Parts: sequence; C-alpha cells; structure tokens
Amino acid sequence: MMTPDMVTTGFEIPGLNIVRNVGVVRGIVVRSRSVVGNFAGAIQTLFGGNISIYTNLCERTRTEAYDMMCDHAERNGANAVVAMRYDATEIMAGVTEVICYGTAVVAEPTR
Repeated sequence: MMTPDMVTTGFEIPGLNIVRNVGVVRGIVVRSRSVVGNFAGAIQTLFGGNISIYTNLCERTRTEAYDMMCDHAERNGANAVVAMRYDATEIMAGVTEVICYGTAVVAEPTR
C-alpha cells in the first residue's frame, strides 16, 4: 500500500529520484447530502461557526477520492504520486463530484 510520504503536491520527493512516469491517475467520488444531513446542517447554520456535518462529509469524500487515486497508481505499477491535487464540481443542487488526481511515478532512493 502506498504510504502518505509517497504522495506530494510537489513535483519531486526529497531523497528520491523519479525513474519512470506511469501517467495520470485519479479517484472520483460523487456524493449527495441526505435529507437528514441537510436538516442538521441547516440547524447548525443558525448557531454559526463550523458546520461539522458538512465538514465530516467533505473529509470522508476527499479521503475516498484520495484512496481511489492511490489504488489506481498502484494498479498501474507506481509507488508514488507527484503533483497531487483536489477539485470539486457541483453537478446539480446537493450533488458534488470530488476528484483527486496526480501523476503516478516510480521513484527510487537517491544514490
């Protein structure tokens, strides 16, 4: 399993040489808010501050997309991902797509 230190938003990983570019990898999750979640979120907005029900939903969604991206990279023979990014798009009211993507590479320790 790919470890977090092998995924970076940068274009290199300190102490490692990129020896092969495997290609673009991604994880995509499309998620909707439930009626109960919308109600609880609406109640939380009355009091201000962090809307924890939405924060937790976003965190779970990004984690899923990240894990899917790492799995995609490993299936293609990579041991690292560089230039990792997140993006999100609202497909329709209450339905959001979250994508995590990057460039899968094979990296080896610097000699």
